[in-house]
Amino acid sequence: MIRAYKTIKEVVGPLMVIEKVANIKYDELVRVVQKNGTERLGKVLEIDKDKAVVQLFDNSQGLKINDAKAIFTGEGLSFGVSPLMLGRKFDGLGRPIDKKGHMIAEKYIDINGVPLNPVARTYPNEFIQTGISAIDGLNTLVRGQKLPIFSASGLTHNKLAAQIAKQATVRGQDEKFAVVFAAIGITFEEANYFNEVFEATDAIDRTVMFINLANDPAIERIATPRMAITAAEYLAYDLGMHVLVIMTDITNYAEALREISAARKEVPGRRGYPGYMYTDLSSLYERAGCVKGKEGTITQIPILTMPEEDKTHPIPDLTGYITEGQIILSRTLSAKGIIPAIDVLPSLSRLKDKGIGKGKTREDHADTMNQLFAAYARGKDAKELSLILGESALSMIDQKYAQFADAFEKKYIAQGFDTNRSIEETLSIGWELLSILPKSELKRIDPYFIKQYYKES
Repeated sequence: MIRAYKTIKEVVGPLMVIEKVANIKYDELVRVVQKNGTERLGKVLEIDKDKAVVQLFDNSQGLKINDAKAIFTGEGLSFGVSPLMLGRKFDGLGRPIDKKGHMIAEKYIDINGVPLNPVARTYPNEFIQTGISAIDGLNTLVRGQKLPIFSASGLTHNKLAAQIAKQATVRGQDEKFAVVFAAIGITFEEANYFNEVFEATDAIDRTVMFINLANDPAIERIATPRMAITAAEYLAYDLGMHVLVIMTDITNYAEALREISAARKEVPGRRGYPGYMYTDLSSLYERAGCVKGKEGTITQIPILTMPEEDKTHPIPDLTGYITEGQIILSRTLSAKGIIPAIDVLPSLSRLKDKGIGKGKTREDHADTMNQLFAAYARGKDAKELSLILGESALSMIDQKYAQFADAFEKKYIAQGFDTNRSIEETLSIGWELLSILPKSELKRIDPYFIKQYYKES
């Protein structure tokens, strides 16, 4: 039921207080219309008896409360979905920005949605190929998984995000795959980069893009990931597609949460972030997964920059609790020219064992993965020792491991942002590197696989 009130008491920044209201709902959409016909959108943030606090999506500058009326629509913010949205670009509120005109919606869905009921879930166990060896070979992404990327300011996480978006695919001839890409609080330069990358490839045809800029209102930043996930749910559960949702940068989203919380004068939690941030992030992440009886799936890759490169900061800390692992980018590797700068040892995909092996990737995948991890860890230790004692102080076998660590970084990890490797290519490179070591050192691999794939160096 639509209700209109001319009882706007005050406007402070993006917040508006409206008195003498009745039957108002939290998150309800509000249209603020002035006498001259100009209109602003907002949503209900808080209700106190007969007062409502509304957060405006637009700037409040020039708003005259004396001749303005607030129209409560009775509905939450929704997004009009349709198969036609593939290949389209929207702003953070779901409005087209690609100059292709208005999109006719099949239906409108409330963007707030609901997290999946654990009872309705099925276990993720199918492989998604990103084309990136450090992920596919060692920290495998599985359909229905939530696998965040932890980065730091100045690292190339946006290029990595774009690479995953244009390269990712599911194996199988009849599988329908789509990408939903949400850029949250990015600069014009970053937005242009993403536009150019997607336009340069045919990946745009299977992608739905949401672009929220840094100068857009904070409340729009809150809506952007929810718009993206709502689009993904329609593609997955109505159209039966496997959907990969990439969201960058979740840190900008959390900063917007803190800004709105401060404007509402809420009691702050850790480092000034609202105490409900864990619940709020869960409401985004837990909308990913595989659902019983549904053909489609939703997989999430949230990307966040760790403030001060601190993994214990509330944003990466809470994200780590909710999700199933993390991919960590290293400033040390980046300084050495290793691109993408994925630090494989502290990175972890908790579901990788479920998405690899015979019929999914290859039967030798698990063994080679474990051996590569072990060899790289020992090789790094050997290199650190050689810095202290000198290379001549290392044993012959430790020198081999040090040689392996260098080759592993240059050939396996440092594939660049334009190389798309199949899982077979990744596994072949792994065996090529393992051939640097004597057969006797491959203690984590079944002798059958050594006989089949090992090549004498």
